[in-house]
Amino acid sequence: MGIDAVSYVHLLAGEALPPFARPGPFKAIVVVEDDVTPEWRDTVSDWLVRSGCRYMMAWGSKGSEWDTSVDLANLRCFGSEKMPDDEFVITTWHDQDTLEDTFWFATHAAHHPSLEFDETYILHIAPTAQPQEMLQRFREAQQSTSAGSR
Repeated sequence: MGIDAVSYVHLLAGEALPPFARPGPFKAIVVVEDDVTPEWRDTVSDWLVRSGCRYMMAWGSKGSEWDTSVDLANLRCFGSEKMPDDEFVITTWHDQDTLEDTFWFATHAAHHPSLEFDETYILHIAPTAQPQEMLQRFREAQQSTSAGSR
């Protein structure tokens, strides 16, 4: 297993969503450090699925609600049609984990049964962007041999 490329995307709660520079399939770690409306959460979830996210990990505020929202967005893409295996989005939430443990999970344990990933996005929903800090923490987790070892 190689080391995934990682990109940082900062969003302000409620703002318009940018296009992904390199659409799917990819993993996304949604780091939620700001309150959002349910409607905006659903918009972001639809955007993630349409952009090619096939493994989403939620950390921070209301992670289980993000998990459900992305699950529902994935189902909306197919309605009553059978979903192909490579279109299925795996979702997890990490309310009891540290951010470092969630980053470790994304690197070492988040595998899809039908797809290989070479790109991970940190989608940071917060009042202030922190790209250097988030990317550094992710790289440290990539190099760690076990969760919780930091």
